Amino acid sequence: MIATPLWVHLANLVAAVLFILTLKGLSHPRTARRGVMLGAIGAAIATFVVFFSGIPTKNLPIILGALLVGSVIGLIAARRVEMTQMPQMVALFNGVGGGAAALVSVIEYLESATESRAVLAATVFTVIVGSVSFSGSIVTFLKLQELITTRPVILPFGKYVTVLVAVAALAGGVWLVAAPQTWLLVVLLVLSLLFGVLFVLPVGGADVPIVISLLNAFTGLSVAAGGYVLGNVLLIVAGTLVGASGTMLTRLMAEAMGRPLTNTLFGAFNAKAATASGTGEDRPVKSGTPQDVAIMLAYANKVILVPGYGLAVAQAQGTLRELADLLTEKGIAVDYAIHPVAGRMPGHMNVLLAEANVPYEQLKEMDEINPEFADADVALVVGANDVVNPAAKSDPSAPIFGMPILEVGAAQQVVFLKRSMRPGFAGIENELLFEPKTTMLFGDAKDSLTKVVSGVKAL
Repeated sequence: MIATPLWVHLANLVAAVLFILTLKGLSHPRTARRGVMLGAIGAAIATFVVFFSGIPTKNLPIILGALLVGSVIGLIAARRVEMTQMPQMVALFNGVGGGAAALVSVIEYLESATESRAVLAATVFTVIVGSVSFSGSIVTFLKLQELITTRPVILPFGKYVTVLVAVAALAGGVWLVAAPQTWLLVVLLVLSLLFGVLFVLPVGGADVPIVISLLNAFTGLSVAAGGYVLGNVLLIVAGTLVGASGTMLTRLMAEAMGRPLTNTLFGAFNAKAATASGTGEDRPVKSGTPQDVAIMLAYANKVILVPGYGLAVAQAQGTLRELADLLTEKGIAVDYAIHPVAGRMPGHMNVLLAEANVPYEQLKEMDEINPEFADADVALVVGANDVVNPAAKSDPSAPIFGMPILEVGAAQQVVFLKRSMRPGFAGIENELLFEPKTTMLFGDAKDSLTKVVSGVKAL
């Protein structure tokens, strides 16, 4: 057995500390960029240690080739991905992590002759959890990309099939630990992948970000278990950090949605069938022009801006910041109302507005801003829908029922910037759009905001 050099232990310790500092940095928008850089440095150190620690490495050309290909794909994807597609990329990268952990454990099982029950148990755990994370993340990607329906998918006898597959996977895992057999490992892998799909299909679009966070925690746990299989302490540390932080984020997001995680994951099985929401096109709404909205804003004392996914689609964050600055110059109080799950992932709006250099002090979380809507003359909603939908409080059959919302209806006037009357990601109609106090400004958010800015300047 080759003794591990002291510098390797010290380098791993430095990398572990950097990973911890990364999480600390990501806890605030002002330090998030630095946190990401620290994490990248820690990962680079960890990779360097593997190749230069003196421990024999098999298949080095294949490993280096895979690193090169993966790095190129990751670099291109990170540079080209749009902000609106960031959640999809997160889902894919998370799934790849879980899948990689599962594959590594499969290879270790096939090549290792160890009879240690603890290592076998860790291997089985990694295969199951990593596979669930991989296939489940692929389904979340398909839902976010709207390649499949965002509504809950309930298969015939879906509840019983899902439970049966889960029980079969657990029983197969126990059997594999007790009596190792290669064919059983293959069966376990297939069952785990199938369970990942069945696990995510019943989740509705509005709840997909929560599932992404949960699957991220799964990936962390599978990596930690894989680290035990490989005897790599740094993998154990990094995986545990990801698992713990993902679990905490999942819990916080579930609280932000106003219902327990079990309801998010399994509520569709018990939900009553509901009629499909219409598009609202057969109901009258009050629409206005950019000039109408400009006048409304210019003569207000307090304006609250509510950004949503539509803002990200139009890449209108810079124009919204310009409008806010213009109103502020006129002596109008302006704040941004940020819902915890606005957009497609936690912090989506924070990152989007940070790109436009919006002062962080103007971003107010839901609990802080909700009491202020009653004092606002205008609430300008840019591309948001589900997070301001009163159905979350009034319609028990709605998929978002129980989710705390931004109380924009309490403002004196409400303006919605939307391309059409199409429902939000949850697929339900927003009754607030038909209220007498609501004005609809149809069109691309960036184009509409540009015209509103010109109108305000002319007043």
